Amino acid sequence: MSATKTPMTTPAEAEQACAAATGVIERLREVIERETALVQRGELRSAAALGVAKAALAGELFACGETVKANAAFLAQAAPAACAALKRVEAAFRAVLQRNMVAIATAHAVSEGIVRRLSGDLAKKASPQVYGSSGRAVAPNPKRALPLAVSRTL
Repeated sequence: MSATKTPMTTPAEAEQACAAATGVIERLREVIERETALVQRGELRSAAALGVAKAALAGELFACGETVKANAAFLAQAAPAACAALKRVEAAFRAVLQRNMVAIATAHAVSEGIVRRLSGDLAKKASPQVYGSSGRAVAPNPKRALPLAVSRTL
């Protein structure tokens, strides 16, 4: 659905606009739920492949949102049941988005922890194992640490 330039005038148009927005939200919700499940299982490549579909649906949702926003008063008057249904679908979609953001944030934190640990282990191996003047082992100097290169294609 594209954003309409002229205001809606019939209840049928209002119903159609709400139904179009609801349909787009439902399709996007399915993609995001699939992405969340893949991220939770650690299948990050498969989850990343859903980005194109998510972007296309997000564009459709933006256009539908602009149409709904431009005609909000008329929609509420001409199709109150459809507006209520759209609000319920949108609330459920927000909950799905919240779960998705938690899953992605968790995956990000885990991967960051792994990279930090690996970097620390490599820095320890690269520095000489000597004792300082106090008789304790000297920690590696972070200024002399070598950069860590990660291949995303492996």
